[in-house]
Amino acid sequence: MPVFVVAAAMVGFGSLARDSGFGFGVTVISTATVWGLPGQVAFAEMFAIGAPVLAIALASSMANLRFLPMSLSLLPLFRDDPAAWRWRYLLVALMSVNTWALTLRHGPSLPLDQRAPYFIGLSFVCMTAGLAGTALGYHLAGTLPFFITASLIFLNPMYFVFLFAGVRHRNGVLALIIGAILGPLVHQISPDWGLVFCGVIAGTAAYWLDRSIGGGDE
Repeated sequence: MPVFVVAAAMVGFGSLARDSGFGFGVTVISTATVWGLPGQVAFAEMFAIGAPVLAIALASSMANLRFLPMSLSLLPLFRDDPAAWRWRYLLVALMSVNTWALTLRHGPSLPLDQRAPYFIGLSFVCMTAGLAGTALGYHLAGTLPFFITASLIFLNPMYFVFLFAGVRHRNGVLALIIGAILGPLVHQISPDWGLVFCGVIAGTAAYWLDRSIGGGDE
């Protein structure tokens, strides 16, 4: 399922990138290097309006800033494996929301020496599907209606919702519910910063609510 969702979402990005004036090479390379759909969309949109290179780099980095806490929660799985820990910066570069969530779910139950191969294999398969989807979307640009390409881009975050809905920890479920309710309201107040505010508020509220309830998952 992650492979099909990533490929479909990147079809939408490939079409968007071509409409924004990207060349084919830049479009595919942006998927391989940025490797985060929100950052890639910010890259394409700011490039289309002629923004300075520094502004584009900052916008893409800020859009993908979520990878910092994700990295901090994932890397301890590899700390006791000297071979994997030596390549930790490469592991972080390969990470996506799909591979992060699935590795956190299955990694602790795997033997220590199998965690890195599992993560790398999953990451390369997802990235290959993403590159193929990007290339296909680029060549299909103009032949698909806009609402279809836009819907494909939003397919990825919709998959994340279903992915996180399967978490077993109460604080994660609370964060998902609070964020789903709060997100549209905060967006009305600040469309530019609504996602950031919603994430901080929902995550913090879920953490303290879970602690106040007590018991259950730690």
